[in-house]
Amino acid sequence: MKYFTRSFFIITSVAVIFAFGVYVGYAHGPVVDRITNVSSKEGPLPDTDADFSEFWKIWQLIDQKYPTAQKTTAQDRVYGSIKGLLSSLGDPYTTFFTPQENRDFQTEVSGAFEGVGLEIGIKDNILTVIAPIKNTPADIAGIKAGDQILKIDDTLTADMTTDAAVRLMRGKKGTSVNLTIARSGFAEPKVITVVRDTIHLPTVETIDVVNKNAYVIKLFTFTDQSPVLFESALQQFLDSGRKNLIIDLRNNPGGYLDAAVKIAGWFLPEGQVVVKEIGKDPVKDVVIDRSPGPNSIKNKTIYVLVNQGSASASEILAGALSEHNVATLIGERTFGKGSVQELIPLEGDTSVKITVAKWYTPNGVSISEKGLTPKILLKQDIKPTPSDPDPVLTQALALIK
Repeated sequence: MKYFTRSFFIITSVAVIFAFGVYVGYAHGPVVDRITNVSSKEGPLPDTDADFSEFWKIWQLIDQKYPTAQKTTAQDRVYGSIKGLLSSLGDPYTTFFTPQENRDFQTEVSGAFEGVGLEIGIKDNILTVIAPIKNTPADIAGIKAGDQILKIDDTLTADMTTDAAVRLMRGKKGTSVNLTIARSGFAEPKVITVVRDTIHLPTVETIDVVNKNAYVIKLFTFTDQSPVLFESALQQFLDSGRKNLIIDLRNNPGGYLDAAVKIAGWFLPEGQVVVKEIGKDPVKDVVIDRSPGPNSIKNKTIYVLVNQGSASASEILAGALSEHNVATLIGERTFGKGSVQELIPLEGDTSVKITVAKWYTPNGVSISEKGLTPKILLKQDIKPTPSDPDPVLTQALALIK
């Protein structure tokens, strides 16, 4: 069973776009989203006293009054009705996929797509950038975590789901899309043109900071390969003999919950709670079932660096290490993407992605409500310079004595 926390990855989730969209997460974005395949089965009609007479009356009025009613098939009307039913929940991460949308989603989850390279979510009822993916068109165009997307080309994004936004931003390599962006510091919204390209997802980078006796492991996303790549990077840290480790989760929109749990296993003993899942069923504790590494990190000082682009699986890992007193959380408040989705195949090659639970930290803090607040806040508005291309990381290293 795959858990998505991305996210277009809860691929630990966040819709991702690439237009990463589901990094879903969605393999990728909203774990944070957990995506679980569930076989659809026909069952009895629901027991409801809802009056469907107006629905059928409007169906007939379309045939009688609408000039081009014949251009919309009965099946398309049904699909539209289902989308309307789900939109009544007010949850941007619960959505219905038509056959074509379902095929597009499966392509994105497999990691083969072309787009702009953004992870997006809904924050304060506004379509918001969780994080641009490093070296993608959106990143190169200057889009930043926290940017609000007001329009995609000429389409307003008010009340738009993340999946609908992803579909508008997706497109062939070489084509462009205009994003109207509102940002703190902008006197008025600006239009940023992004040229689509093939999206290549980075996973892990390392920096050996000799003069600070420190090692930095930057994790960009949580994919199937992340635990293996992180293990390799962690071994490099141990072999280096450095005493201080910074796990950099800035602009990491999430991914597979399983990947976050496996990485946590290098720092927490077996049986420790990584995250709590609270839905209609009793509370479920997600725990470490295999712990290969806590002894190896004894006498090491560990920091987890986050920002408002850290979401879903990133928040799960950061919250677990912080609350179990393994690491100190530094940076700025995280995005707050803590919902769990199941992807349920339906008849006719359609599917529904529906929220089934919320994620909470081991101490019961809701990830969805406000995100995580670091113990040490770092300034984020310092502009990079040629001599200091990453001033936030410089501040983090300054904490090391």
